[in-house]
Amino acid sequence: MKLFFPLLAITLTTACRIDMHVQPRQNPLSRSDFFPDQRSERPPVDGTVARGQLHEDTYFYTGKTGNNPGDVMPFPVTKEVLERGRERFNIFCAPCHSRLGDGNGFVPSRGFSRKPPSFHIARLQKAPLGYFFDIITEGFGIMPDYASQIPPQDRWDIVAYVRALQLSQNATMADVPPGQKIPSEPPNFREPGTGATLPALLPESNSKPEGEK
Repeated sequence: MKLFFPLLAITLTTACRIDMHVQPRQNPLSRSDFFPDQRSERPPVDGTVARGQLHEDTYFYTGKTGNNPGDVMPFPVTKEVLERGRERFNIFCAPCHSRLGDGNGFVPSRGFSRKPPSFHIARLQKAPLGYFFDIITEGFGIMPDYASQIPPQDRWDIVAYVRALQLSQNATMADVPPGQKIPSEPPNFREPGTGATLPALLPESNSKPEGEK
């Protein structure tokens, strides 16, 4: 009991200090008499760069060399790049441009005020890669920009896939690799699918008829 009351008194007196709860501070965007402009929200220091926003590779983030669109990819185009580009294209671009890129997407077919041009016209076949990147970034006409929805890496992936679409719709026999049959042989299905399920393909080793093995 002799220790109880002193400890209780110490505990109660320390609990009365609320310095950490009532601090000298300003509410966001409130008035402050401390600064000459009376703004509590201070501008960033000159030269400040937010984390993740140091865009040293200007071409990667703009698609331009100076004021002109460039015509090279900023990284190697691989199968993974094209697959990612196709996925992003089908999500963001195909509703208007269609999956073939011919401008006959779902949105124009339902009365959208202006049909987008086909990627396969001569003007866009000759357009540099940076042109497509800039259109995705800044928008064009009634097409909004997609800078906030599609990060720069995905924009370039889409650009690579658009070029692949253009090649696929305008290829000649000279573009066909040696030994490749035209048209390609249809796949052999183990299960055709029901509409609710996807078809299942036979493994390549089992896809040839018995007489061709």
